[in-house]
Amino acid sequence: MLEQMGAAAKAASYKLALLSSREKNRVLEKIADYLEAQSQDILLANEQDLLEARRNGLSEAMLDRLALNPARLKSIADDVRQVCNLADPVGQVIDGGLLDSGLRLERRRVPLGVIGVIYEARPNVTVDVASLCLKTGNAAILRGGKETWRTNAATVKVIQQALEECGLPAGAVQAIESPDRALVNEMLRMDKYIDMLIPRGGAGLHKLCREQSTIPVITGGIGVCHIVVDDSAEIEPALKIIVNAKTQRPSTCNTVETLLVHQGIASTFLPALSKQMAESGVTLHADTNALALLQGGPASVVPVKAEQYDDEFLSLDLNVKVVVDLDDAIAHIREHGTQHSDAILTRTLRNADRFVNEVDSSAVYVNASTRFTDGGQFGLGAEVAVSTQKLHARGPMGLEALTTYKWIGFGDDTIRA
Repeated sequence: MLEQMGAAAKAASYKLALLSSREKNRVLEKIADYLEAQSQDILLANEQDLLEARRNGLSEAMLDRLALNPARLKSIADDVRQVCNLADPVGQVIDGGLLDSGLRLERRRVPLGVIGVIYEARPNVTVDVASLCLKTGNAAILRGGKETWRTNAATVKVIQQALEECGLPAGAVQAIESPDRALVNEMLRMDKYIDMLIPRGGAGLHKLCREQSTIPVITGGIGVCHIVVDDSAEIEPALKIIVNAKTQRPSTCNTVETLLVHQGIASTFLPALSKQMAESGVTLHADTNALALLQGGPASVVPVKAEQYDDEFLSLDLNVKVVVDLDDAIAHIREHGTQHSDAILTRTLRNADRFVNEVDSSAVYVNASTRFTDGGQFGLGAEVAVSTQKLHARGPMGLEALTTYKWIGFGDDTIRA
């Protein structure tokens, strides 16, 4: 089955690579229209997935990731239309010039070819990946989690109908519908057909892909994100940022998981934090020093376990640790961070500069929420993933991250001397 899918995707990728920007946008507009016109089919499939997920005891955080509703589906369709408005990187000349030999050389952006994506309970990923791949002239093979197989199948069926309506092969976007985990291992060895693999899921999935894949892998998306509250931070603005970073949508990878509070502000800041977190329904997991200042406050507080500093809660839980100084905070982030998104709240320019220069994460913020690490927020459109590695892409992966380049030489019967 996967051999046939790979061959179909590779054949489709050659056709997609030749499309003009106008033709690709026409396809995307058709997909957005079809998603809205056939939304009931997708929502019905999603309801069935949700019923099974509840029977299987999935957490509320996972159910939130899985769930679609008319508003979310409309937002997904609107995201596709936004991709139409983005500049097409394919065909851009990155650099070049006339060489002494007389050869005119260009380095030009081109599609990667076939993108494979393995992801868990996020049905919006299906459309995000498809739209970004099609915009950049790439084919896509998608393997969603078993929790969303009905939703993914219904969504891809709609996408394929739109493709065929535009005269393109259905093989341009395909989904592996079987929940058989053995197919994941088979997919990891499809280097004959797949040019880049992107896992979107937990640490176990990323480890499996790094160790077993014969295809170049982009890893990331695991967000043990930190916010440092410096001793010069202003309490009210800091609380506003923390509430946003923790509670706006706790199930996302750019949600803050650990708060590092400078000891010089802890005695005044933590009681105020307790009140705010109680109102937001957040449970605080506190180290010894923080616990002493939080106990008796309105927020639910428990002692932190050492291993929880490495946890991506994806829920209304927040680690709180009192640090001696900025050096202590940076050392903690280096030990426990995942190089996703980290922030400092400070009014001291020197500390802001140190944090930006010394914290080696894909996104680093000063006096802002970690929730901004998102393709849409960065102006990239729908993102295919957030990469926390340094090659070939880093941070939210938009259109350019789905391209490579080729060198093109134009001669006039030119030979090398």
